[in-house]
Amino acid sequence: MVQSVNFDPSALKPLEQVQAQAQRQAIQQQALQAAETAKPFDSVFQTAVDRGLGVKFSAHAKERLQSRNIELTDNDLSRIQSAVDKAASKGARSSLLVMDKAALIVSVTNRTVITAVDNSSLKENVFTNIDSAVIV
Repeated sequence: MVQSVNFDPSALKPLEQVQAQAQRQAIQQQALQAAETAKPFDSVFQTAVDRGLGVKFSAHAKERLQSRNIELTDNDLSRIQSAVDKAASKGARSSLLVMDKAALIVSVTNRTVITAVDNSSLKENVFTNIDSAVIV
């Protein structure tokens, strides 16, 4: 038994239209996947700092900066980078960076700020396990 099928050629879409629709769907799916794996701002900022200046901030240092209301400007970050570079050129491994706003303990070999102390907490503090100090 043979059945007849009604075929309407006008219902077919042009190939370009089908391809464009498939591309839109692929882009939408990629956007959804990117949104699901999006990094928080903190992570994006740290990546930018790492790439731009080569100095990282540990989670502990970020907490200390935030809890002690120490805000670092782009200029401050640049000064920190320069100080770490100078300490590294002298063979330092762990350094105290004394700035106008704060003091930072930095692992020079890892190029990582380990902790931060604000100026009001500097007095009568003892810094141990450092092999150098840089006045910035």
